[in-house]
Amino acid sequence: MHVVYGGAHLFQAGSARKLGDIAIRTLETHAAAAADLFPAAIYERVMEKLRREPVEDYRIDFEDGFGSRSDAEEDAQAVRAAGQMMEGMAASLLPPFLGIRIKALTPESHRRALRTLELFLSTCDGKVPAGFVVTLPKITSAVQVAALADALDEMGVDAGIELMIETPQSLDGARLADAARGRCRAAHFGAYDYTASIGIVSAHQDLLHPSCDYARNRMQESFGGTDVFVADGATNILPVGEPDVVVRAWRLHYKHIRLALSGGFYQGWDLHPAQLPVRYAATYSFFGEGLEAAGTRLRKFMAAAAQATRSGEVFDDAATGQGLLNFFIRAMNCGAVSEAEAVDASGISAEGLRGASFQALMGGRWLGKVS
Repeated sequence: MHVVYGGAHLFQAGSARKLGDIAIRTLETHAAAAADLFPAAIYERVMEKLRREPVEDYRIDFEDGFGSRSDAEEDAQAVRAAGQMMEGMAASLLPPFLGIRIKALTPESHRRALRTLELFLSTCDGKVPAGFVVTLPKITSAVQVAALADALDEMGVDAGIELMIETPQSLDGARLADAARGRCRAAHFGAYDYTASIGIVSAHQDLLHPSCDYARNRMQESFGGTDVFVADGATNILPVGEPDVVVRAWRLHYKHIRLALSGGFYQGWDLHPAQLPVRYAATYSFFGEGLEAAGTRLRKFMAAAAQATRSGEVFDDAATGQGLLNFFIRAMNCGAVSEAEAVDASGISAEGLRGASFQALMGGRWLGKVS
């Protein structure tokens, strides 16, 4: 559902659990003032998630979250952070997904970025967690992506590349993915760098700006139908301080997340542990609210053997079948609904839902439960 970015100097083996504990305390303190965001059933799901797996994906950040420091300090932090990652691997403390964000491979920071990467990876002897990625920011040329792929090849490390889409030049995502030579795993939208790069003044730099819609649409054009995940950017108004400030920031974050979900962006950035409760609440609510309607449509659709069908005022044809199935798959994957709830609502067996193929369903393999 998300990726948490944290300055490399703050990263510790147990960071995920620490962030979860802060998120739990924040939710316990302020949930009553935002009861509409956390109705009882959602509250319980969020608390369970925060106790069990508070962070799904974490990026050890040597760019904006780390800032400009002396070479000696960044060298030391690269070695220290790698050591903490190794300690976390040994003790099973790390979140399911992890990566590192280096500085941009522009002339100004190219040397520094590659030195940090080399120090980090050599400290852990190239032994990184499964699914480990290197995030490349402020891309202005496919040459920069190719240079990162070259560096990873030379180091012999099995790591993916994650593209930051935050300049006009990076909107041609397919070209950048090609330059990664099979290593491209995800593309993340950097709303504030992007809006700044096209001349939008700070007062209007916001995920709701129309230019962000354009950029996200371009990302979907580039990566739709591929194995590259797309992720939305961050809400930079943080829920910290007085109770009214926390709740106001939560509401804004909730609005951003729901907009992203409706636009087909199922992952986004979180910058502070107090944002985690809303990340999960907004996602669980999005899928929970649509469960009954999606189930009705899918049942009727399957019963009609994929002929065009009408469910109330909604007319479905075969083109929507995979989309309906995807709804249930994503709802289960994020924990918004249990497998049993999805089976009950959809009329499709658990095996059929996990198969993720509407074409296979139409082949009749999983039609036994449809009514």
